[in-house]
This record gives sequence, structure tokens and C-alpha cells, in this order.
Amino acid sequence: MKAIVTVMPKPSVLDPQGAATAEAMKHLGLESVGRVRVGKSIEIELPGEPNEEKLHEIARDLLSNPVIEDYALEIVR
Repeated sequence: MKAIVTVMPKPSVLDPQGAATAEAMKHLGLESVGRVRVGKSIEIELPGEPNEEKLHEIARDLLSNPVIEDYALEIVR
């Protein structure tokens, strides 16, 4: 079993890496690129039944910055 935490910049936060990626895509011929956001995905292997409350706490307090980032938690069984 594993938990997947996806961390993305909040929509209101400037994402220079996303903007640079969008520009690079246009230079590579993908002209119809809209807004690009760049985040991160963290996979956590779990030996047993997950403590979802604790995983949310870890995602919120350790893996993301709640001021500028949102996170999503997925448990894969």
C-alpha cells in the first residue's frame, strides 16, 4: 500500500517554473499551450493500514507550504 501526495502551487501564486516550461513547449512547436503549473509528487510506501489523519498532517506540515501550496492525498491500496 502507498500514499501519494501531490503538491502544487496555489492558483494565486506566481509559478515561474511553470511559465518557463510553457515557453519551452511553445519553442518546441506546441503553440496551443495554456497555463502550465509545476508541482511535485511524493510516494510513501506504507507497511500496513494507513493513518490518514497523520498522513494529512505530514502532507500539510512537512511536505507542503500551506501559504503558497495546495496538496492532495491519495491512498493506493
